Amino acid sequence: MLDMVEVVIDSIRVSLMSQQRIVILRQASAERYLAIWIGIYEAEAITLALQEVEVSRPLTWDLLRNVFNSLNARILRVEVVTLKDETFFGNIVAEVDGRLLNIDSRPSDALALAVRAHVPIYVARPVMDSAGVTPETDLHEDQPVQSEEKTPPTPAEGEEDSSRLSIFEDFLGKLDLGGLDKEDSEDEDKE
Repeated sequence: MLDMVEVVIDSIRVSLMSQQRIVILRQASAERYLAIWIGIYEAEAITLALQEVEVSRPLTWDLLRNVFNSLNARILRVEVVTLKDETFFGNIVAEVDGRLLNIDSRPSDALALAVRAHVPIYVARPVMDSAGVTPETDLHEDQPVQSEEKTPPTPAEGEEDSSRLSIFEDFLGKLDLGGLDKEDSEDEDKE
């Protein structure tokens, strides 16, 4: 086995821009995350398995698990092994008759199988090092350092910060509400 980092599925998110799904893997021993874009169906399959929802007929990943079981093959783990040209590559590691098999897979399919087979998930350390994110470290690195002298005073509790609200005042000032009273009285007449 390569130098691997164990991860767990932290969450499945939806991109507000494209409605695509993203699976967030969290390193088991640290606060480091890896985001992988996945398909809608794979996201649903992972979510159903995580929530232990029973489906009336087997989904593709249930079928795959059943095939492994029928052939007396044991799924040992799934892996995210490499990242090439912004595409992640996965691997299903299984044992059959004492032989170790590495089966090429999309990470999303491997993850959907892993949650059904209750096996560990690993990410190759070079993949995690290059594409993983550590929230605190990354947040502090991206923000410029400000001296205390330049920091604007914060409003007291219950006070409004007028500079933050000025954009709303501008917006409200430009609204034409002249015909609104007339429409309200017409609506009341109709009732």
